[in-house]
Amino acid sequence: MRTEPNLTRLDRVFARLDREPERPAHIDVPRMTRHRVVLLASTLAFYAAIVWLVVTTSWLVRLDWQVMFFRPYQQWSQIHWFVDYYVVLGQRGPTAVMVAAWLGWRSWRQHTLRPLLTLGASLLLLNITVGAAKIGMGRLGPHYATVIGSNEMGLGGDIFPSGHTANAVVTWGILAYLASTPRARRWLSALSAMTALGVGMSTVYLGTHWLSDVLLGWTAGLLILLALPWCEPLIARAEGWILDLRDRWRARRAGTVPAVEPVPAALPVLVPSGPGAATQDEGPTAHTPARGPRPPAYLAPGPHTTRAERSPVTPAGSRRPPHPDRVARGTSPAARPTGG
Repeated sequence: MRTEPNLTRLDRVFARLDREPERPAHIDVPRMTRHRVVLLASTLAFYAAIVWLVVTTSWLVRLDWQVMFFRPYQQWSQIHWFVDYYVVLGQRGPTAVMVAAWLGWRSWRQHTLRPLLTLGASLLLLNITVGAAKIGMGRLGPHYATVIGSNEMGLGGDIFPSGHTANAVVTWGILAYLASTPRARRWLSALSAMTALGVGMSTVYLGTHWLSDVLLGWTAGLLILLALPWCEPLIARAEGWILDLRDRWRARRAGTVPAVEPVPAALPVLVPSGPGAATQDEGPTAHTPARGPRPPAYLAPGPHTTRAERSPVTPAGSRRPPHPDRVARGTSPAARPTGG
């Protein structure tokens, strides 16, 4: 009786790390459905409402000041060390490196560049949209506030919306967006939402952001994740262009030469039999292979004429070299002196 060996947990990990033979066909690319469009429109309306409440110095601004005067970092100072480390999960540099390493392994394993290109597209949208909003509204943070009760808008600041919060939503939410199964997508969505919530509250605890900054940061990050399906056709074209460029570079590096089509062999010539038939000396026969084309001869520069077009020229004089003892034809040689 043959029994299969039991795989340990380490064996399962290494089996999971093996590269798949080809791109899996079960990769589900999210589409811009009607439900997603409704969520995008609702989130955009919520984004505009938060901006309007802050610009008009409404109850949301008063709540910001109340939380700032409460000073959570002094009320719960015993967790300050933990919050200092936890807020790093919202910084763009460290989180982008961690997530890019994971998605890079997935790209290598599944023979596709889509995970890395999707991460790059989401971070590009994040920098453009959130950066433009920060510069455009110019709100100062709690530590640099000038007038109590004001919204601190248009004073050259760059904290509205919260970049840490928006980056946490996008960077960790992209893992749920790229999940290959619905179950994994649900679990990763809940985990990324809790991580982004913790990062946003950490910035409020440390006093680096107003509460309304965090609300707008959550909304800005969610807008990017909801709008990503519109970028999928562009991501697919970019992936095809990069793979085609890679194949051409490999072919050029290997020095491959395009194959030359072989010259077809000459067909045998049938020799007619009977009276008046050609002999073997008159042309090629079935046993005489046809000659291939001759290579082009080197021609000197200048006008060149064929031998038939040249006019015959008779050389003047004798072709023999001159000799002192040679006598021209038709003349008698002079008498040589004889010795005595």
